Amino acid sequence: MARTTTSKPSAGKAGAPHVLIVESRFYDHISDELLKGATQALEAAGCSYETIQVPGAFEVPAAIRIVVEATHGVKQPFDGYVALGCVIRGETTHYDYVCGESARGLQELAIRYGLAIGYGILTVENEAQALARARVTEKNKGRDAVNACLAMVALKRKYGVDRVIEAGP
Repeated sequence: MARTTTSKPSAGKAGAPHVLIVESRFYDHISDELLKGATQALEAAGCSYETIQVPGAFEVPAAIRIVVEATHGVKQPFDGYVALGCVIRGETTHYDYVCGESARGLQELAIRYGLAIGYGILTVENEAQALARARVTEKNKGRDAVNACLAMVALKRKYGVDRVIEAGP
C-alpha cells in the first residue's frame, strides 16, 4: 500500500522548487540509499519536498499521474518529480517489462504533460551494482535524479511553463 510522508515543515528557500519524490520500496535497503541522496540534494538546493512510497517501479508513473490528475485544472503543487527505485534482473523476462514500462511511462508523462521528472530508477544485473549506484558515498544516483529534475524545472521556468500542458495523442 502506498504511504505518503511529508518532508520537514520548512518550505525551503523562497522561490525554490517544491518536489514530489515517488519512491518504489521493493528493495527497501536500496531505496533508502537513493532517498538519502535525493533528499540531501534537495535540501542542499533549498528545495522543499514530499515523498510517496509505492510497491514497485512499475507503479511509479501511475502514482505521478494520480497526483497530476488530482490537481487538474489548478496550479500544480509540485514543480518537479523524482522517480526512485530499483529493478534487479532475475531469471524471467519480468525485468524487461518492468524496466521498459516504468521508463516509458515516465517519459510519456514528461512529454505529454510537460512534467519535470528526474529518473532515478536503477536497472541493474545484481544487488552489488544497485548498491554501488545508490549509495551516497559512491555513484549517488538519487542525487543525480534530483539534479536532472531541477534542470528541467529551470528550463520550464525559463520559458514560463508553470502548469501541466496537455498535448494531443
